[in-house]
Amino acid sequence: MATLYLFNKPFQVMCQFTDEGERQTLAHYIDVPDIYPAGRLDYDSEGLLALTDCGPLQHAIANPHNKMAKTYWVQVEGNIPAEAINALRQGVTLKDGPTLPAQVSRIEQPHLWERIPPVRFRANIPTSWLEITIKEGRNRQVRRMTAAVGYPTLRLVRAAIGEWKLEDLLPGQFKCLEVSVPTGSTTKNQRQSPKNRTITGNSGKRSHESSKRSSTYHRSHRR
Repeated sequence: MATLYLFNKPFQVMCQFTDEGERQTLAHYIDVPDIYPAGRLDYDSEGLLALTDCGPLQHAIANPHNKMAKTYWVQVEGNIPAEAINALRQGVTLKDGPTLPAQVSRIEQPHLWERIPPVRFRANIPTSWLEITIKEGRNRQVRRMTAAVGYPTLRLVRAAIGEWKLEDLLPGQFKCLEVSVPTGSTTKNQRQSPKNRTITGNSGKRSHESSKRSSTYHRSHRR
């Protein structure tokens, strides 16, 4: 078995443990030695990030050749029409080539925590929410996809990585799970962790309290 950590990355947190500048990093929230992100999540994106101390598990999650599905809740500027949604489903052409077909559906606005700082709205322009599932891992891919069909992304929250879901984790919170190691692989660290235990890191508690003051997170979709 391997230990997998599921973390709700807040907005404007670097997806790494160190930074030469003054930006917040994972170290502000997670005080666990020898774990590394399995994949990345942009500085200005929020939501589910997986971390582990198991190299084969990290590779299985992060390597785009494995085509592990990742699901995002995406707020775009404008009232996006069916034609643009169909274009995203079929694949759009970006500067680094066409994207694979994606699962895309229009959804009601999820009941999410208040983002700090909030999204800047223009009163005369509506917004739309999409659920987008892709199996690629290009840099800022979802944002580039929605921009390519004329509807820029305002807010992006990753809701799921494969079978693992964000569920009721608040920003700054993480939980650890015991999961199977990919076939034929072994872990370098066999320490055992309580299953499904929700923990907060050094600054996670502060983030949790801040989130409760602004808005309570509720699950908006059951999968």
